[in-house]
Amino acid sequence: MMKQSSPNERRTAIHLLRSGRTPAQAAAEMQRSLAWVYKWRTRFFAQENWNDLQDRSRAPQHSPKRLPEQVRQAIRQARSALEAEADEPEKLSYIGAPAVRARLRKEGVEPLPSISSIERELRAAGMTRPRKPTQPEDVIYPHLQPTAAQQLVQVDIVTHYLPRGPCVACFNAIDVFSRYPTGQQFPSRRSIDASNFLIQVWQELGIPQFTQVDNEACFSGGFSHPAVLGKVLRLALFVGTELVFSPVRHPQSNGSVERFHQDYDRHVWHKFELPDLAAVHRHSPGFFDAFRHSEHHSALNGRSPVQVHFDQPGLPLSTDLRLIKRLPLTAGRVHFMRRVNQEKQISLLNLDWDVPKAQPDQGVWATLEFSRHGALLRVFDAAPDAPKRICLASHPFPIKEPVQPLRPEFHRPVPIEPSHPSLAASLFRFVLKSRIPAWVSTML
Repeated sequence: MMKQSSPNERRTAIHLLRSGRTPAQAAAEMQRSLAWVYKWRTRFFAQENWNDLQDRSRAPQHSPKRLPEQVRQAIRQARSALEAEADEPEKLSYIGAPAVRARLRKEGVEPLPSISSIERELRAAGMTRPRKPTQPEDVIYPHLQPTAAQQLVQVDIVTHYLPRGPCVACFNAIDVFSRYPTGQQFPSRRSIDASNFLIQVWQELGIPQFTQVDNEACFSGGFSHPAVLGKVLRLALFVGTELVFSPVRHPQSNGSVERFHQDYDRHVWHKFELPDLAAVHRHSPGFFDAFRHSEHHSALNGRSPVQVHFDQPGLPLSTDLRLIKRLPLTAGRVHFMRRVNQEKQISLLNLDWDVPKAQPDQGVWATLEFSRHGALLRVFDAAPDAPKRICLASHPFPIKEPVQPLRPEFHRPVPIEPSHPSLAASLFRFVLKSRIPAWVSTML
C-alpha cells in the first residue's frame, strides 16, 4: 500500500525536476515510485500552479443523491420568505430547516428533501448562523424523560412591563413531548392566579402525570412557614397530578417552557404595541393558535403539536371545578429536584433534610408522599421513571390533618412510574427503627 505524501514532499519533487534531475533520479532521492513522480509532475506542469499539489476531494463530481437544482432553489426561496415574514405581526418567526421543510411540503415540492439535506443546502448558501456552544452544568439534576403527550407539562412565569409601568405576569405552560402550549396573562402573580392558571392548563391540555413548576412563592406557598403546604400543592394533589418543583435558580431544568417564553416574547411583546393588559389579551391568543398548528418542531417529524397532543385520549379536568378557600390534603405525591449542600442536606418546604448517603453538590430527586397513614419524604439519586434508582434518605414529614383519598374521577388507569414499596410499609419500618411513639400519635 502506497504511503501518503504531504504537499511539502510534492513541492520538493518539483524542485528536483526543475533543477534538471530526471524523474528516475527524483524518485530515487525521494524514495518514491516513478509513478508517484510522474503523477505530481503532470499535475503541476499542466498549469504550473503550486496549489495543484494539494490533496483533492475524492468525492464523485456527479453525486446521484444531489438535490435537483429546482429543489435547491426552492429551499433557498422558502428560507428567504420565512426570514421576510419573521418580523410581520401574526406570523411565526421560525426559519430553521424543519420550518423550511414544512413550507416546501405545503408548496408541493418534489422530491421533498430531508432535514439534513436542507441544512446542508442552507449552509452552502451561507444562510445559517453558527450555534452558540453550550456550557457544561456544574450540577447534574435527575429529570423526567417523557415518551408521550400528557406525561409532563412545564409551567412558568415571564414578567413584562407596560409602557406606563404596570407589571404583567405572563403564565405559560407547555407539554414537553407534544409541544402543545397554553398561556394566560395576569396583573399579579399570587397563588390564586397560579391556581386559576393551572386549572386552565389541565382543562385545555388534560391532567398530566407530572406538572413541573419553579419555586416562586405563588407556586411553593411562600418562604416563611416551616413545612408549608400551599394552595398550588394542595390543588395538584386534589386533581391527581404529581407536582414537580424545579431546582432553585436553575431554569435549564424547566427548559421547554423557558424556550417557549422566548418564542412568546418574540411573537407578541416584540411585534406589537401593547399599551395595556387588554392589548396583551387581544394579541396573545393568535400566537398560541399558530404555534399549536405549526409544523416547524424538529422533534415532531413534520407533525404539529395539536396533532401529537390529542393522539390519545387524556384525562381532562371538568369545567365545573371551583376553588375553595382551603383544599384538603389528598393522597398523592409531590416531587422536588434539589442540590445537596456541603452539610449533606437539601432544603424543601422551608425545612432542611439530611441526606447522609449523598455527596455535596449532587443533584437528587425528593418525593413527598401522602396517604391515610401520614406523609413520608424519600430522597433518590434518580427520577421516578429511571429503570433503577437508589433511596438515599427517608424522613417522616409532619402533618396535623387527615389525608383524604383521591376522588374516583381523577384516578389514572395506567401509571408510568415503576412500582415501589407502599407508603404504609415504609412508615412501619421507619417507626420500628426509630422507636418514636410521640411521632406515631401525631401521624395517625
